[in-house]
Amino acid sequence: MPYNSSTNYRPSFLFRNKHWSTIYPSVFRKIPEVVYERERMELPDGDFLDVDWSRKEGRHLVIVLHGLEGSADRPYVRGIIQVMNQSGWDGVGLNFRGCSGTPNRLARGYHSGETGDIKYLVEKIIAEANYETINLVGFSLGGNVTMKFLGELGEQLPVQIKRAVGISVPVDLYGSCLEIQKWNNRIYLNSFLKNLKIKTLLKEDILRPHLDLEKIYGAKDFFQFDGAATAPLHGFSSATEYYNKSSSLNYLPRITIPVLLINALNDTFLSETSYPVELAKKSENIHLVTPKYGGHVGFVTRHPENIYWTEQMVRNFFIPKK
Repeated sequence: MPYNSSTNYRPSFLFRNKHWSTIYPSVFRKIPEVVYERERMELPDGDFLDVDWSRKEGRHLVIVLHGLEGSADRPYVRGIIQVMNQSGWDGVGLNFRGCSGTPNRLARGYHSGETGDIKYLVEKIIAEANYETINLVGFSLGGNVTMKFLGELGEQLPVQIKRAVGISVPVDLYGSCLEIQKWNNRIYLNSFLKNLKIKTLLKEDILRPHLDLEKIYGAKDFFQFDGAATAPLHGFSSATEYYNKSSSLNYLPRITIPVLLINALNDTFLSETSYPVELAKKSENIHLVTPKYGGHVGFVTRHPENIYWTEQMVRNFFIPKK
């Protein structure tokens, strides 16, 4: 396949605006039906992961990974878990390190290419539970992590993982950083940087021996922030090396299971290189869908059960109609 530029996503006129489509769900959407039970997992390096479960005592599980500075509490995570709960699946939202409301213990944190924690979570679930299926959904940064994880393991992927979906995924991180620093995206960039700097402030005592904090606080874009913080904390020589080595675009050809990649053409965060059309056309596993509208992690749908178009796409991809 698998490339499809024509979709059945037809939003109302208001939600054809990429910025309104991006902002509306995070501000106005509520999903009270999903009630979480939190589990704290101790990690081998002395840190911890907080994961949020919504169990239906099923034999199938969906793991959902959030985006930059998000959490499992975001409406888009809850939306996926809600729709899969309705089909009898268990759901678990992974909070990346430092994203659960409690700062993590170590200087290091999470980043766009860090796959060790999702690997640990999957292995722990397989060892402790008896799921027939463990599928993954990743949004934005979490989508890049998901696709990189699948490509890294390739043929060694656990047999329980059957399918995965990535939504609004910056598979080329360098290109997306160039996009988000454009003037029309400054509101998003400034919001992300503000949150990242607040987290730096909360961990100053831990970070000061490792980083130049003044460079972090003075960062005006992701290139500067990642060069001062993300790269040195996680073993990269520069922001550019971090982007190049962490982009899932390099790993998509190695994926051995069916995956669905949904990137709207009007996603204001994505560069042209995050639409791997030629790769999808030649691939047996990469199903690329590029709706004209949707924004970034938007895809708002007027639905009586508060289900968005991407959530219906996930359910249909994971549970194909016979």
